[in-house]
Order: sequence, then structure tokens, then C-alpha cells
Amino acid sequence: MAVTAQMVKELREMTGAGMMDCKKALVEVDGNIEAAVDYLKEKGLAKAAKKAGRVAAEGLVKIAFTDDHKTAAIVEVNSETDFVSKNGEFVNFVDDLAKLALTAETNDIEAFKAMAYEGSTVADVLTAKIAKIGENMNIRRFARIETTGAVVDYIHAAGKIGVLVEAEAENNDATKECLRNVAMQVAALSPKYLSSDDIPEEYKEHEKKILIEQLKNDPKNANKPENIIEKMITGRLAKELKEICLLEQEYVKAENKET
Repeated sequence: MAVTAQMVKELREMTGAGMMDCKKALVEVDGNIEAAVDYLKEKGLAKAAKKAGRVAAEGLVKIAFTDDHKTAAIVEVNSETDFVSKNGEFVNFVDDLAKLALTAETNDIEAFKAMAYEGSTVADVLTAKIAKIGENMNIRRFARIETTGAVVDYIHAAGKIGVLVEAEAENNDATKECLRNVAMQVAALSPKYLSSDDIPEEYKEHEKKILIEQLKNDPKNANKPENIIEKMITGRLAKELKEICLLEQEYVKAENKET
């Protein structure tokens, strides 16, 4: 696969690595973005590891609720530029999709695109808007939550980040305030899992492999005994996994509390 300037730019935004390092990584893995992220991490070149895996695209997130607040839907639609993501027609389109998602029977994106919308389907209307606006757009993902408890939303960075948090709890003001703080935590630190018990073994092995390669590529570790290397891997992996689990992350608002 030919490596384009846009691919290099996207990888740089995801990892913080240098332009030439990003280009080399993409060449090495035949243009696979995810594999390039791993390559840079293994070489110790991903300066902003916490950004790795984020989609480097413009766009907008919208959230809708039913009148009784028992069902919520969230939709993300990507665009090529920030200019289009602020276009009134684009904003209204994403808003309509969030409301439509309230009636979706599954969270399957292809089924959602096939839903009836404006006398046609979501997919056909999207194609028409791409032709009209003159920029590629993509309905990246959506989710629908129906609850007997409480669900709250949080929108951050002018619609760049959206969060829904559901809890089995009484739907009162105290619950909503608590869940909104949790939603802010999710928006700030982007946890992948609720707790370490939820992390698949495949993910742990994948991250361990990257750590092993990082240590191998660091000349400072050349003469360290194998048991010391193993302890370093175990410690680093535990720290990394803690950072991606919601219940084990440091609370982002803790620093604002009086001691």
C-alpha cells in the first residue's frame, strides 16, 4: 500500500512521533495504521502513547434522549475538516441521526445505515450530503442505551467527545451528579475497560509483547538479568492496565478536593 502524507499526519497525531519515524513505520507495516502504532511503541518512539488508538479525524458527536430519559443514543459522524463539522447542515444531520438512533433495534452500524430516513435510507442520504458538501463523511459508530436505572450524558470539546454513562440506581439528582462526574472521567482519560477483571487475556499478551520489544530496544537494559527484565515488564504492564480501567484510574477531580 502506498503511504500518503495524510496517513503520516494521522499517525503523527495519534502517537506524537516524528514525521520521518511515522513514514518509516508505515512503510514497514505496509500502511497499516494500527500496526504502525505498535511499531512506534515497540521502538520507544510513540511520545504520546495515551493518544495512540484515537481516530485522527474531524467530526461531531451528538446525543439524544427519549422524553422519559430512559433511553439514550449517541452518534459519531466523521468529516475531513473541522470547517465541515461546524456546517449547519452537517450539525443538523448528526442531530437527526442521534434522534433516529433512539429507535434502532440493534447497535449494528450497517443496520442503522439501512434505516428509513427522509424518504430514503440513512446511507443514501449520507451519500447525497457527501456529494452536496463536497467532502467525505462517515458514520463511524453509534450506541443506544435503554435503562431502568439512570443514564447521563457529557459532551466535551465542542462535540469532539461524547459520553453516556448508565447505572443501576435511583434516577435522582444525586445519582445524576455522580454519573456526570464519571462521564467527565471517561471523557478525560478514555478508559477501555471497567476494571482489570474485564481485560481480555489477548489484550494483555499484546501489550506485554510491546513492552518486551521496548525493553529489548533500550540499550540501558542490555546487561540486565532476565529476572529483572521480567519484573520490569510485570510492573510496567500493571501500571499500564491500571490506566485503562475506569475503576482503577486516578480520579481526575481529586486534585480539586481539599485535604
